[in-house]
Amino acid sequence: MDISVVIPVYNEEENVEPLVGEIAAALSALGKSYEVVLVDDGSKDGTFAKLKALRTNFPMLKVIRLKRNFGQTAAMAAGLAGAQGAVVILMDGDAQNDPADIPAMLAKLDEGYDLVAGWRFNRQDPFINRRLPSMIANRLISFTTHVKLHDYGCTLKAMRGEVAKDLRLYGEMHRFIPAIAYERGARIAEMKVNHRPRLRGISKYGITRTLRVVLDLLTVKFLSSYSTRPSHVFGPIGLASGFLGFLIGFYLSVQKLFYGQDIGGRPLLLLGILLIFIGFQFVTMGLLGEMLARTYHESQDRPVYVVGEILDGRVAI
Repeated sequence: MDISVVIPVYNEEENVEPLVGEIAAALSALGKSYEVVLVDDGSKDGTFAKLKALRTNFPMLKVIRLKRNFGQTAAMAAGLAGAQGAVVILMDGDAQNDPADIPAMLAKLDEGYDLVAGWRFNRQDPFINRRLPSMIANRLISFTTHVKLHDYGCTLKAMRGEVAKDLRLYGEMHRFIPAIAYERGARIAEMKVNHRPRLRGISKYGITRTLRVVLDLLTVKFLSSYSTRPSHVFGPIGLASGFLGFLIGFYLSVQKLFYGQDIGGRPLLLLGILLIFIGFQFVTMGLLGEMLARTYHESQDRPVYVVGEILDGRVAI
């Protein structure tokens, strides 16, 4: 299979048929084998019935129905697990991503990249509750992950199959796919794509998702930078706290021994003791984290590196 198009859908009964038709028109002209993997994330309308009916006219459809609504990230993970293409395309099910952009993204991928992320340059969404939070989130994610993209929220992406299979998605981490792939050694590119207004159905996005994005960003940053060395996170905090507590204790000891001041009832003494205990706890957390990280990698035989290519100069005799 050359191409797999993965689309999570939830209550998109009105959108799936025109979207599948557009995808078929865009990909049929390429002369490559392809499949369209539609994941019904526990829809409560007639989405699944519509998908079953569509398979009559579109035999390339693969429909995966989840038992309940698990969320977009989980649905996307299920679609990636079921995809068989050498190249995987991710799209939204609301028909706002334009399938006509797929050929250009494939051409960009052929330039030597492992993942091409879409940039909704002229985004057709309300400013206050959609575009403004997205702009803030994009800058925050780019700054934190050091993967500079204009639009992390754009689902439309093209990636090589091995990159897709290496992704481990949970929570709301589908929006961090470029950062996760980059951490695994993928070469990332971004290109402008067409973004269309929603014509049918109701949007499932809201400003309340911003908080979950921030929390997942902390997880992504920790996993990408410190998953194999957690003591580098907790250790410096513990050492700084312990050192500050020691300085406070030393200062109070000088006041007591050389100046005869009463320090038993001073809040500063309690603060110094607290900082020393906090420092001890953080250093201990770092050591325990190191043990857990080693257990995780060694028990799963998961390497801490990704091999891109091996050139072996040996000659058989």
